[in-house]
This record gives sequence, structure tokens and C-alpha cells, in this order.
Amino acid sequence: MIKGILTLLSAATLLMACGIRKEKLPEVEITENRDKALPTYKPSYTIENDIINTKLELSFNWDSAFVIGKATIICKPYYYSTNKCILQAKGFIINDISIQKENEIEKLNYVYDKKNLIITLDRFYTKEQEYTLIIDYIAQPNKLKVGGSQAISSDKGLYFINKDKKNPNKPTQLWTQGETESNSCWFPTIDGPQEKMTQDIYLTVENEYTSLSNGILEYTTDNGNGTRTDYWRQTLPHSTYLTMIAVGDFKVTKDRWRDLEVNYYMEPEYSPYAKKIFGKTPKMIEFFSKRLGVDYPWDKYSQIVIRDFVSGAMENTGAVTFYDGMNMDDRQYLDENNEDIISHELFHHWFGDLVTAESWANLPLNESFATYGEYLWREFEYNKSNADEHIRLDLQSYLNESQSKQEKLIRFYNDNPDSMFDSHSYAKGGRVLHMLRKIVGDNAFFASLKLYLERNKFGNAEIHDLRLAFEKITGRDLNWFFDQWFLSSGHPDLEFNYIYDSNAKTVKLTIVQKQNLLTTPLYRLPISVDIYTNGKVERKEIEINKQSETFILICDEMPLLVNVDADKSLLCVKKDNHTRDEWIFQYKNAPLYLDRYEAVESLSDVKYKEDELAKKLIAMALNDSSTSISSLALSKVKTFNDLEKERVFETIKKLATANISSGIREDAITVLNESFKEKDLTELNTKSISDSSYAVVSAGLEGLFQKNPDQAFLLAQKNESLLSTKLIRTVSTIYANKGEKGQQEFFNNVMTKTDGFTPYYVLDNYKKYLERMDSETMLQGLESIRLAYSFNESKTVKKALKKLVTNLEIGNSKKNKENLDSSNENYNKVDLKIKEVLLEMGK
Repeated sequence: MIKGILTLLSAATLLMACGIRKEKLPEVEITENRDKALPTYKPSYTIENDIINTKLELSFNWDSAFVIGKATIICKPYYYSTNKCILQAKGFIINDISIQKENEIEKLNYVYDKKNLIITLDRFYTKEQEYTLIIDYIAQPNKLKVGGSQAISSDKGLYFINKDKKNPNKPTQLWTQGETESNSCWFPTIDGPQEKMTQDIYLTVENEYTSLSNGILEYTTDNGNGTRTDYWRQTLPHSTYLTMIAVGDFKVTKDRWRDLEVNYYMEPEYSPYAKKIFGKTPKMIEFFSKRLGVDYPWDKYSQIVIRDFVSGAMENTGAVTFYDGMNMDDRQYLDENNEDIISHELFHHWFGDLVTAESWANLPLNESFATYGEYLWREFEYNKSNADEHIRLDLQSYLNESQSKQEKLIRFYNDNPDSMFDSHSYAKGGRVLHMLRKIVGDNAFFASLKLYLERNKFGNAEIHDLRLAFEKITGRDLNWFFDQWFLSSGHPDLEFNYIYDSNAKTVKLTIVQKQNLLTTPLYRLPISVDIYTNGKVERKEIEINKQSETFILICDEMPLLVNVDADKSLLCVKKDNHTRDEWIFQYKNAPLYLDRYEAVESLSDVKYKEDELAKKLIAMALNDSSTSISSLALSKVKTFNDLEKERVFETIKKLATANISSGIREDAITVLNESFKEKDLTELNTKSISDSSYAVVSAGLEGLFQKNPDQAFLLAQKNESLLSTKLIRTVSTIYANKGEKGQQEFFNNVMTKTDGFTPYYVLDNYKKYLERMDSETMLQGLESIRLAYSFNESKTVKKALKKLVTNLEIGNSKKNKENLDSSNENYNKVDLKIKEVLLEMGK
């Protein structure tokens, strides 16, 4: 009702503005949503002044976490003459602002509200006239009120990591994160993706540290006082949010693509694995350059792994930052090679860096493309099945999010820029690009992308620029596609039904769009339909554009399968009313990975719980060439009866030791231990603990612990590692139940030597372990928890650590009352330590 009332009010207001209606409108009482306002349109930022170049001369006070800066900014009015320049500068101390004249420097007046710096120029300037501002300042990022979002957890722009070196297990680093509008926390600039500039950055750092920024390291000057100044120069324009710096103890592993440097910056401990982790980068650059028809446009490509990053990775131009999950050894690499995140950030250097969304509302022009870059790399490096497996997960990610919200991809009414970073902009957008590729064809798709990049290079674009490039190449009007997929919310909800008419020799295919048409479009969907008969398959092209539509397809004999959306490219939810035999036929005969996955998933439905043929198909899928289908089939074994389980036991045992994906070995071992408890799996589990994969070792230990906890305890002590969260969790479970005083060192290492969420995953087990130990071990444990609270940057982890100490306080009191501790003195020591730790935590 509210929507209808607001529509009537809007129409009446328009009539009054036109002078047609003058009488007073009747009063309307709104009885719900009284506190909600109309969403506010978020336009592209108005450009008053344009930054041509920014020169930054920076040094750092590590004790106070200050940035001592001098910014020399060359600007000019964008179009209209002006005598003012407004820059963003969050939380600065402004020492001086001047303008460079021909032979002198003149001080300028300014107004500063701790966010915006409004500078009055010495005169009016026209769009042809440049002027140079000189700003002497101190940035104080640690004094800012910290915000953030689900995707980017903090927005203070520049971060000092372990600046006081109190944590001996963590390196001292400094790094920046500019997206969305956080670089103005450490240098004065114009926020927003629309502002592009070249830059010169002079970093004065201690000689022991390595620095990195965008562009080329032109030279280094030794200052003779234990510091040096590195000069990084970028001559090609990019958006201000893409500017970055990083400082720390990094070892550089050098690589090349054609004539350009490709370097990997990692902590010395992990640098031996740099080529293993990042070594495919030159091949990725070559592939993307050729596939897009536009060579990698920047002057270098560096990748750096940093501690306590506030996101997963960031596509800073030519200098990508990655979270510390990229710190891996050879064994961890077996479980997760992270090529998706590497290809994602690289593809941004065309879509996001070379051509940047002109507003955050157009973010899918950056993120949807980078997500689809993951698909393109997998398709090239591995095969289409591998890529389709990945894009299936993208669809699932979006559909999961769609349960709580359904937004337009291009959102001019977003709450704030950070809200754009979701599964719509990433996963859904990638799937939409995949559909567009199918509709126009490969040649047209990549020719259109080439045109889009060339038309808008080193500039900005909005969604219509992409559409116009596709229309120019294809000669087709594509408004319908962009309107329903980029400018509307939701997705199709389809149902397929089939009837074969043997007299007319036709298949009657009925397709219904079941989505709510009040909030979601009625979709126009061009799709392929494959009709399988004995020995042949015939493709039909149809287009759905009605809510319920019946297609009559000629077929000389009753088909074995009618496969709608034969390319499996549609972004939708669907109910496909195939028979059991049709699903089995689809698995065995349809060509795509997604055909087979869909069939196994459908045959796993509860309605086939007692169906022997369905179970046989699932058993067959255990040996599927796709590891994800094999894994799916493994997950369904728990629904088998005893006889059916016995038939697949040896197959699963072979998978548990097969020389294929470590994920399959892990899944197979887990299924064997969960679903075949009557079997003696000691030898298999023990052998698994010698596997090269941490995930497989974890599964083997977990299985062994169920039957032989003493042996599992002994083997856990030989297989501790802080590099695998799975293994940490398994070992902590064993120690919680079987651990002795000596296992406190393991828990202490997890608390103080791992970052992020890793300590969070062992807290329940740590509590259980400490409550079994004596007072001396409890005191040691409380100290490790105190250190973890001091070291860890995660608010979630800190909250959980405080809760853990509170629970230990309750348990310690109960333990004393039951007289389980040997002396009251020990109880008092623990109680005092608990109070001390809680006081430090701020209770």
C-alpha cells in the first residue's frame, strides 16, 4: 500500500508543478514504515576541479602512527572557471597551504572541517589554466573513527602493523587500502572513481625495509641517517583510490612478462614459495592481453602479501595487495592454489584500472568483469568443465544472497558505496556477462570488450558505454538485455514441462516464469534446446518472452531427453520436471559438466531415496572426471542403505588414496569414517596422516581419533602446523580431549602466531583443554589469551576471547567450590589472573 500511496502523491505533485492542479491535496495518514525515507539518488560526482598530477613526499612516525606529508598537486578547473578547490583530507593536521607562482610561493586561505579542505585560490582560473597547490600536513589514520563494511572491514586508509614491535611473531609493516574513498585518510585528494591522475611518490623509510608503490622505482637516495628515500613514478593516469604504498620486510622474487617486470613481494619465510604461488602471472597477463586484443597497459605488475589486510585483495594499479592467506608452503598450495584471486585482481587492470566505473553505482563494470576474469582463466588454463564448476558456485553465491535482498546490478540508490560490494556486483554480474557472451557469440563478445576498452581507456565509463560498444559491434539493439539484467532486480524462476505427441510427432515444451512480476521483470530469454533421440541430438533455438509459453518442437520419435538451456548459461532458479530415466540419460549423454552435476543433484532428491537406479547413478558419479561431482556423490553416500554402501566401499577407499585432487581424498576419508563406522579404517587413516596435503592429514587424524584416540594423540603431536586452519582445528579437538601440560605450547602458538580468525576456531577446544589442566597451565593459558587479545585486529576474535575468559572465570569458581583444585592458593592465583586479563580487555 505504501508504494501505491507514494506513487499517487508523486503524480499529484507533478501536476501541481505544471500548474494544472491547484486545490489542496487530501491528507493521507501513513500507518507503517513511518521512519523510512525515500531512497536518495546517488549521481556521479560533479567534477569541479581535475587533478593532473600528485607528488607526495612522505615519511612516517611509527611511534605516533603519523604520516608526515607534503603534497604538490597540479590541478585545473574541469570546465567552469573557479577560484576554489575542494579536496578531501580526513583527520589531518594542516600546517600550511600555498600556491606555486612563477617565481614565488604564495600562502592561501582555506577552511577545513576535518573532512573537506576548501581552498581559496589566488584568483579565478579557466579550464585551460593549471595551478599547483602545495600542502604541508600530518595524517593521523589511527585517530580516525573507523567504519567499514562486510567486504572492506576498515576505512582508515593507512595501517601501521605491529608498529611498536610488541608481537615478536608478526612483522612490522605499513600499507594502504584506498577503495572506496579512504586514500584521503593519508593524502589530500579528490575522492571518487571519476578522478584520475598521474603521480610521483617519494617514500622515506628505514634502510631495513622494502617499499612498493604504483609505477616504476626511478631511483633511491641514501639519506645517511639509517633511512633512504625511494622515488616511485607513475606516468599513466589512474583513479585516486588505486594509489598505494607498502613498507616492510619483504623479499622480492623477480619475474617478467615480455619486457615488463613482474615481481612478487613476500615475507622472507614465504619467499621460497613465491614462484609456486604467483608463478602463473606472466602467462595470465599474456592470455588476457591476447583474449581482449588490448595489451596489458601498465608499466609493471607487482603483487605483495601483507598482514592484517582489511579485505581479500586490492587491484591497486601495478601493485596488487593480497591478504596473508597467500602466505603458503608447498603442502598448503595443494589444498588451495588461489589462482582465482590472482586472476581476478589482474583482470581488474583492464576493467577497473584502465577503464573505471564513473560512479560506485556502476561498480559491476569493475567487479563483475574481474569475477568473469576468473572464469576466462580457468577455461583457458584448464578446460570448460573446470570453469563451469566455478561459475556454478557463483550462481549459488548470488542465489543465497537473493534470499535476503534482490538489488539492481547498477544501483543509483545504494545506501553507501561499500554496500555495492556484494554477491550481486561480483557473482551475479559475472553470470550476466556469461549470458551476454552466449547471446552475441564469442567473436562479437570479445570484439565488443576490445572496443569498450579502447574507447574509454584511462577514463571512466557507465553501463551505457558497455551497451553501446556491444551494439556497435553486433548491430543489434541490446537495451532489452541491459534493462532486464543490469537495471532491474531479481532473476527468472522457471518451470519446464514436456509432453510428447506420438501422432503429431511433436514435443510440447511448456515454460512458465513464476517470479513475482510486481518486483521482477518478465524476462526475454533466448535459449538453446537439445532434443536427444536414438543416436542423434538436434538443437532448437527458442526465445521465452511470456509468463507461460508452449513451444511445439518437431520430433519424429519419442525423445530420450529434452535438454532446455542446453548451454547451461541461464542465471535462474528452475524446476525441470524430468523423469528419473531422463536424468540418468542426461548424466550419461549430455556433454557438459553442468549437465552431469544437475543430474546427480536431481537424483539425490528425497523422492529417489529408495530408487535403486538413482542410487546406482550416484555410485557411478563417484568416479566422475569432475572432482566436484565426485564430491557431490560422496556427500550422498550417507543416504545409502547398508547393501548400497557395501557396493561402493572399495570405490571410496580408492578415492581416499587416489592421485587426484586433495579435496577428493579428504572427502573420501571423511565419508568412510562417518558412514562406515563398523569398518576397521585404522590403516587407511594412519596412512592418510603421511599425505602431502594438510587437509588430508586433518581428515585422517579426525577419523583415527574416533576409534583410537591414544594413537591419534601421538600422531597429532608429530603433525602440528600453523599453516592449515583445518589441521589446527582437528589437532585442537584431540588436545582438548587427550592433551597434557605440554600441549599448552600448541595453543599458545595458535593464539599468538596466527592472524585473523584462526584463533577463533580453537576457542571452544582451548576452554575444554584448560579446564582439564592444573593451575600452572591455566595461568599460562590466560597469558596466551591476553597476548592474543592484544595482538589480534579482529573485533569478532577479541569479543570471543573476552567471552572465553569470562567462561573460564565461571568454571574456575565452580572448580574451587567442588574442591577439584589442590589448594585454595592456586585458585586465588588463577582468579586474580582472570580479573587482570578481563580488566585489560576492558570489562
